[in-house]
Amino acid sequence: QVQLVESGGGLVQAGGSLRLSCAISGPTFRRYGMGWFRQLPGKEREFVAAISWGGGIIYYADSVKGQFTISGDNAKKTAYLRMQSMEPEDTAVYFCAAEPLGGGSRTASQYHFWGQGTQVTVSA
Repeated sequence: QVQLVESGGGLVQAGGSLRLSCAISGPTFRRYGMGWFRQLPGKEREFVAAISWGGGIIYYADSVKGQFTISGDNAKKTAYLRMQSMEPEDTAVYFCAAEPLGGGSRTASQYHFWGQGTQVTVSA
């Protein structure tokens, strides 16, 4: 059973930075593409960023381009989301996810495995 565990969430002031991590465990013989999604209070889950297994393909939501950076370390089986210049509007529960085709995707339904989510709160 593949498991994803996010870490790195918390409280940050507006303008600050956080780095989220997503560690994959279990039978990870597949080359997974990784994605980050977030769910704002009262809203549906939305795409944030995705990266292919080799890191050669990266997608960002328009709302986070230039602000967030996704990366991955295949040796450590960990994906990261670096968030900078954060704003209260970035307050959400952030989820990482793994998709088995390896290319990454903007579409939540392409992902087979999900983490439990980590809360990120940005204070004004």
